[in-house]
Amino acid sequence: MNALAADLVTLPQQTEPASRGGRPGVLVVGAGPVGLSAALALRAHGIAATVLEAEPEDRVRGGSRALFVHRESLSALERMRPGLGDEIGRYGVVWGTRRTLHRGRQVYARSFPTPSSDELPPFTSLRQLDTERFLLRACRSAGVRFEWGAPVRQVTVSGRQVSVTSSDGRHWAAPYVVAADGARSVVREALGIPLQGPPSQGYHVVVDVAERDDDPLPVERVFHYEHPGLGGRTVLRVPFAGGFQVDLQCRADDPPEGFGTPDAVRRWLPAVVGDGYADRVLWVSTYRFRQAVAASFTDPRHRVLLVGEAAHLFPPFGARGMNSGIADAAAAAAAVAAAIARPGRAVPALDRFARVRRAAATYNSRAAGTALAHLRPGRVMRARQHAAALLAPMVTGCGAWLERAPYGPRRGSPADPTRRY
Repeated sequence: MNALAADLVTLPQQTEPASRGGRPGVLVVGAGPVGLSAALALRAHGIAATVLEAEPEDRVRGGSRALFVHRESLSALERMRPGLGDEIGRYGVVWGTRRTLHRGRQVYARSFPTPSSDELPPFTSLRQLDTERFLLRACRSAGVRFEWGAPVRQVTVSGRQVSVTSSDGRHWAAPYVVAADGARSVVREALGIPLQGPPSQGYHVVVDVAERDDDPLPVERVFHYEHPGLGGRTVLRVPFAGGFQVDLQCRADDPPEGFGTPDAVRRWLPAVVGDGYADRVLWVSTYRFRQAVAASFTDPRHRVLLVGEAAHLFPPFGARGMNSGIADAAAAAAAVAAAIARPGRAVPALDRFARVRRAAATYNSRAAGTALAHLRPGRVMRARQHAAALLAPMVTGCGAWLERAPYGPRRGSPADPTRRY
């Protein structure tokens, strides 16, 4: 059993709030997948949780966003709420084949057996809005309270509690706060904790497409180096439940209107998936990623814990963002539970959370940087890729290297218990 799993099972799951008088036990800021996971993990430790969300309850969350959920995350969710990981795993798609092409020629392909229905799948692919739907339903079943339309304006930390005030003047106080309020975290900024890391060069266009019922594409993940139909740009197609996502890597000087508008997508999409999908586009988004880690994952008084994108921002390669955020959430809840159970040992427990999860984030950031060197190659790396593509039909390892490289290393060092998330 790894360190995270051991932490998660130290306290039994309860269904009644641990606090009295209607006051929240712990506040969670943000109702994205990481915040909802943190609230579920707190309830699994018998701690009452109230989630503050800036958007209204009837918010519309478009797009697939983070769609790849690893087995480690499904297992963590299963421990937070028995049956949840299995439910999400069964709803999503597990593709059986991975293909990699270089300049239109296949250099790698591998198919995998169908996973057993008796265990969690190795991964599952579904739109983030569906993941959030499952998490929200589980939170409500577990007794998590929600305060919708509550954008945080002010955060004040004392030696005994954290006071949070929303823009409309509502006020909450709790001994601990888990900040899961995303890349533009108001909580992190209020604490004066900087994100450290550079912005990226260039941008990506992400497109969600509904699958055709009459002639669906094979359920395969397909990666193209230097796609000949897109001017040598890199593109990835990933299936999800009900459709697929296409991620196009644009160049720094590409005008957004050339690739990132719905009309532009309808022009270039047939080169990737063929005809018949131009009118099935569900969502289009452009993004520039950052590779950054918070200077600290907790405040000096150890009352606020940063998780998910409030604590780190990664390029999407390797699906490290949401998956690492779920691991953060589980570890934060375990640390808070240990601090409440043994107040005299609260600081060491919370400091360990901050130290271990920041080490994991730093590793993930470096791993994403390794992947980035393959996706935006310099002259030497590009020459290596071309040579590997030429040798792939004769040397199996060359094709495998081209397939693995865009995702970065998959494990930490043997001495690193944080592994990849």
